[in-house]
Amino acid sequence: MTSPGDLFEAALTLPESERAELAHRLIVSLDEPSDDPAMVAEEWTGEVGRRLAGIEAGTTTGIPWAEVREQLRS
Repeated sequence: MTSPGDLFEAALTLPESERAELAHRLIVSLDEPSDDPAMVAEEWTGEVGRRLAGIEAGTTTGIPWAEVREQLRS
């Protein structure tokens, strides 16, 4: 297996946008969702609150279910 140092050196040869994507994906991989039901419920409560706040502020719009269903079928 390649060492972290070798991977880092190889990553430095990538264009900036690809390095940013790689960094993001690595960070996300460290922040995997918990299997703890209480933690999952807390995260969903926060997400629902953020979405509701966006709708109430007029900065987010929803997509009607019929449209979503049609997109999924196509």
